[in-house]
Amino acid sequence: MLIKSPRDLKNIKRSGALLGQILATLVKRCTPGVSTWELDQLAETLVREAGGRPAFKGYETVHASYPFPATLCVSLNEELVHGIPRHSRVLKSGDLVSLDIGMEWPYQGKRRKLALSKAEGGKGKSDGGVFTDTAITVSVGKAKPAVSKLMAVTRAALAEGIKAAQPGNSVAAIGKAVETYVKAQGNYGIIRDLVGHGVGHAVHEEPYIPNYYDRALEGIILKPGMVIAIEPMISLGGLAVATLPDGWTIKTADHSLCAHFEHTVIITEQGNVVATRRPDESKL
Repeated sequence: MLIKSPRDLKNIKRSGALLGQILATLVKRCTPGVSTWELDQLAETLVREAGGRPAFKGYETVHASYPFPATLCVSLNEELVHGIPRHSRVLKSGDLVSLDIGMEWPYQGKRRKLALSKAEGGKGKSDGGVFTDTAITVSVGKAKPAVSKLMAVTRAALAEGIKAAQPGNSVAAIGKAVETYVKAQGNYGIIRDLVGHGVGHAVHEEPYIPNYYDRALEGIILKPGMVIAIEPMISLGGLAVATLPDGWTIKTADHSLCAHFEHTVIITEQGNVVATRRPDESKL
């Protein structure tokens, strides 16, 4: 995992604060009659106005035949992640909406050139912007009790993961904390095929950060200057997922409702800093 330079960490904090504000604005627009395409257009406008570049738009993967076409991932109900915004997808009361957004900031019209940190034998400087990543799940209108609890459990699981993200702890401790908490809350599916990740110099970096205990990660120790995205994904049913024919949208295989919360977290000497905290969000 890359150790970020002081300049990078400063920019990640600033970028994260901006992205948190953007996500809070998008949440307010999740009302009946609004299309997911409208949410995406607003997201891109806000990212550009902030001086950033959408991190997901144009993102390529070997699993899809075309780059991701939008700024915002909008996933509804049984869809977990990577939902593509569309004119035809209009929010209605009772929908469960997952909003996932990433940003490169500040964007100067070119991709950054990676520079080695001081810990890696470099000068610790960077060219171009840094990346932050965050997500939230909300209900359009009043949610049913089971859905409200699903969202509350997933959000609290994120908080438990963040508490475990302390210098000197292993990456495995994060997954263990999330898994232990969720299992104590009832019969929920902890998604295993999708995980958190390092972030900062790119939108996805090593190591992977699962939401379950993985003994193989005991040897990866969190150190000050590391930056990670922790993102619990929990369902009301099983843990299996499937990809829709669009090549991007991932849903629960059993069609159960699901929730997804994510924050970009900086490991510090004293503990950690949640870079993407939203202005209206209580401290995790």
